[in-house]
Amino acid sequence: MPRGQQSPAADPSTRDMVLRRISEAGPVTATTLCADLGLTDTAIRRHIDGLLADGLIESREVRPPGRRRRGRPARGWVVSSQGHSVLSADYDHLANAALRFLAETAGPDAVAAFAERRAAEVEERYAAELTEAGDDPQVRATVLVEALTRDGYAASTRPVGSGEATLGLQLCQGHCPVQHVAAEFPQFCDAETEAFSRLLGVHVQRLATLAQGDHVCTTFVPVAAVAAGPPDRRGPEHHDNHPENPTHPPEGSNP
Repeated sequence: MPRGQQSPAADPSTRDMVLRRISEAGPVTATTLCADLGLTDTAIRRHIDGLLADGLIESREVRPPGRRRRGRPARGWVVSSQGHSVLSADYDHLANAALRFLAETAGPDAVAAFAERRAAEVEERYAAELTEAGDDPQVRATVLVEALTRDGYAASTRPVGSGEATLGLQLCQGHCPVQHVAAEFPQFCDAETEAFSRLLGVHVQRLATLAQGDHVCTTFVPVAAVAAGPPDRRGPEHHDNHPENPTHPPEGSNP
């Protein structure tokens, strides 16, 4: 069954309640779920069967505390990695609703300010590592990739061009924690791109994003000497989106 699709017999509200309780208390037995949620054994087992069929939970052995008893241990349930993704999606909806409210009550500039603040916190967390990496943008990009991967972004780099004709690097991110939020509020992508520019010391260009339906976030990093000071922080209206210089990635360089 496709990811996130519910079994035909599932009651969405009760099913979600069972999944969340398993997330909170797992490994938890069906008997305990009955007592915690006030549902019948038949109802609990129906939802467990549906969640199991959809790959959202998996079983674990549960041994009672205290004196060891004979016989097989009880069967408990925990949320699978796929189930955690479904639960996270619910929080995405909440985040989007909160940001819509912020935009409606305080204006779009408030959303941009929030996105910039979040990016600044990430930038501050990585700044010391990037400073220690020296002035070589390729080395700095490697260190940034390691930091991003450590935080769950599944990052990597790919060269653009080859040999002496190398123009730069593509910094790729296979996962984005705010993908669904950024799909509605691209300010998060813009703020992250500016943070990358400051961290790497060169003006980078965002080529593709998961939020806009691409299979990976891609940022072009030119291979050039790192500027003595931070890059130009002016808005995109002050930059030529297609500069005629060797740092612009060649056409068709997207992964």
